[in-house]
Amino acid sequence: MPLEINRSVFITCAVTGSGSTQDRSPHVPRSPQAIAESAIDAAKAGAAVVHCHVRDPESGAPSRDINLYKEVTERIRDSDTDVVLNLTAGMGGDIVFGSTENPLPLDAAGTDMVGASERVAHLAACLPEICTLDCGTMNFSEADYVMTNTPGMLKAMCTKMIELGIRPEIETFDTGHLWFAKELAREGVLPSPALVQLCMGVPWGAPNDLGTFLAMVNQVPADWYWSAFSLGRDQMPYVASSVLAGGNVRVGLEDNLFLSKGVLATNAQLVERAVTLIEGMGSRIMGPEAVRDKLNLTKRAPQ
Repeated sequence: MPLEINRSVFITCAVTGSGSTQDRSPHVPRSPQAIAESAIDAAKAGAAVVHCHVRDPESGAPSRDINLYKEVTERIRDSDTDVVLNLTAGMGGDIVFGSTENPLPLDAAGTDMVGASERVAHLAACLPEICTLDCGTMNFSEADYVMTNTPGMLKAMCTKMIELGIRPEIETFDTGHLWFAKELAREGVLPSPALVQLCMGVPWGAPNDLGTFLAMVNQVPADWYWSAFSLGRDQMPYVASSVLAGGNVRVGLEDNLFLSKGVLATNAQLVERAVTLIEGMGSRIMGPEAVRDKLNLTKRAPQ
């Protein structure tokens, strides 16, 4: 495909994620206050969108606690810094099997599988402008863990998101996930033009190479909006690659802890590095209001 560089780019900062990074860097925020402050700092550095998970404030473990989400969103909204809110809806689809010889019963400690309404309950309470929809089931690098998103579950969750007036951000970890997103659009479940995040290099999804990346890009409908990211040391190369291929970018501590080899980063520093790269390529950074106009988002707060 001919390359068509994106001259107006928005940056999403994935602030904390749900991975086991909380003890690997002091900059990974745990408490609602720390998550909100890190999101605000990222917005001041140039991120138009902040993508937020929540964690148990004491252990740092991932959480679905609605009150934690409410505190994070309220703190961000009460600040003097404007930013588009993007909350995860990826929690609640976790299955951990027993041993390979006795996969059932499931590992109760690691399994967290709930219904569609419960998986989006925090969205109804917080009303963010964007939320994620992980568009497929996938093995991760953990031995017996499966991220579980059945077609029926995804259709139900997507329908509830649309009813709430929230734009889904389709998370595609492999080509089949993008294929299913297009099927959701064909069936009228997902409004088009859709918003897509290409998730590269996540074991065991789409491998982290430019051939696979461009194959994913080529499968995104021409009128859809898309961003991309990769993990670790490949985070910044994918900033450049995404802009060059016509997309937007995601950085943040969910995907990468380091500014350079051995140097731990903050979210704001990762955003600043992305801004430098993007502007160095001759493109401009979009602010939150421009993103709302582009994606037809409505900034709201719960009544």
